[in-house]
Amino acid sequence: MLVKHSVANGIHTIELARPEARNALSRELIAALGAAVDEVARDASARVLVLGGEGKSFCAGMDLKAVADDPVAMGDMLRALSRASRAIRRLPIPTIARVQGAAIGGGCGLMVVCDFAVTHAEAKLGYPEVDLGICPAVVAPWLMKRIGAGAARAMLLAGGTMSGEEGFRRGLATHLVAESELAATAQSLAERLAKGGPKALAATKQWLNELDGSMDDAIADEAAEISARIIAGDEAQSRLKAAWAR
Repeated sequence: MLVKHSVANGIHTIELARPEARNALSRELIAALGAAVDEVARDASARVLVLGGEGKSFCAGMDLKAVADDPVAMGDMLRALSRASRAIRRLPIPTIARVQGAAIGGGCGLMVVCDFAVTHAEAKLGYPEVDLGICPAVVAPWLMKRIGAGAARAMLLAGGTMSGEEGFRRGLATHLVAESELAATAQSLAERLAKGGPKALAATKQWLNELDGSMDDAIADEAAEISARIIAGDEAQSRLKAAWAR
């Protein structure tokens, strides 16, 4: 089981369940995540979604090594991640990312696509895509919506990673707590959000999504195609293979 999905009192919890791979996003895991999010969307009694990951890390990013010799499959994974991210964003309920350990690349994208993100000072966050010759186009729209265009430009062009404390300071996370308090903080926030009026929350999310462009499929589709094209190129392929050989 690559994704675990539970619900209690209207609070849905989806956990990425590949802890042995730090919840890296394989084709199968992305598909399972998308299916779980669709289940949440169909539940009229849903009030909040908490997105987490089992083990030491929230999500270490895309598992591109699993499709190392298949650039087409890499592109398909990026397109699937784009669709899953949109589905999370467009849920009519508040969403919370519960982030421990690493949230890198696509994992950090899942973190910022949620309405709230709870992390800890020692976490490792960021977007090192350009260091690997990859274009972070899929995650760029969600990061820009989270921290603003100028700050997102600086972060994505610089690449690299940062601590959870710096990530909180730069706007990646909305809450910073001790790692031991992550689960309790996310649960407490979920319970508080669940008390809001369902219709009011749904209307507010829909309007916010309209205002910030989250409903624009054309941009999201183009972003996936840009990332897919660059990752299939010689630069990305050579850098990825060099990184995997280390």
